[in-house]
Amino acid sequence: MNIPPNHRFVDLSVVFEDRPTSPPGHQPKIDYVDHRGSFEVFSRAFGGLEEGDLLEGEAWAVERVSLSTHAGTHMDAPWHYHSTTNHRLIPGGEPSPTIDQVPLDLCFRPGVKLDFRHLGAGYIVQPEDIDRELQRIGYQIQPLDIVLANTVSGQRHRDPDFADCACGFGRAATLHLLEMGVKVVGTDSYTWDPAFKATAQRFKETGDRSLLWEGHKAGREMAYWQMEKLCNLDQLPAFGFTVVCFPVKIHRASAGWTRAVAILDN
Repeated sequence: MNIPPNHRFVDLSVVFEDRPTSPPGHQPKIDYVDHRGSFEVFSRAFGGLEEGDLLEGEAWAVERVSLSTHAGTHMDAPWHYHSTTNHRLIPGGEPSPTIDQVPLDLCFRPGVKLDFRHLGAGYIVQPEDIDRELQRIGYQIQPLDIVLANTVSGQRHRDPDFADCACGFGRAATLHLLEMGVKVVGTDSYTWDPAFKATAQRFKETGDRSLLWEGHKAGREMAYWQMEKLCNLDQLPAFGFTVVCFPVKIHRASAGWTRAVAILDN
């Protein structure tokens, strides 16, 4: 795929910050060492230096980061959803791939944006919602298109209720996309599924276990790769752009941090 000669980039990735912008367990912890604080280590690395040996006495800046693979903008591998996948396609299924096994050709593809900002917190996106939006924008999904969901969460990454404020995809809607040949999806919400808080309430009221993490669990039937915590989707047209989203290659991991970018023609 050729990048157009006249193009612009839209950064779809949130920044990792050492502040409470993610729920507990997914909040990055960043320890910063500046050019002065690193001098002792720098000096030892070079056999013992005096501060005056360095230009303006400055050594290197370095950071140590502790975080979940699901912090910030990341891509989930099928292994995250279930230990086996493709049960719809292969009798008994097969082992789910991990993030270091993502086919890279899936991560550089035409994108389409579905605008679901009008859908409320906890709403379960249905197949008819997808079809209605595709009809509105005048687009027919092609196999291997990367489908991005723009929700109300896109403007609320720093809000305390970020994890609970948006709609999400259930089993039926997820499989609807996969049946059209989609392999990679993304959302600017905390999770591809409806908000956990809303799902917990539905489960309490109904006892229906099929509601639990139903969008993710669709990956047991058909393998797919899923990005969460995207941003700036409101800056994209409905289609006519390319998504680049290579995840970090972490051995046997359920997810990898991803610098997702959209490339648009000027």
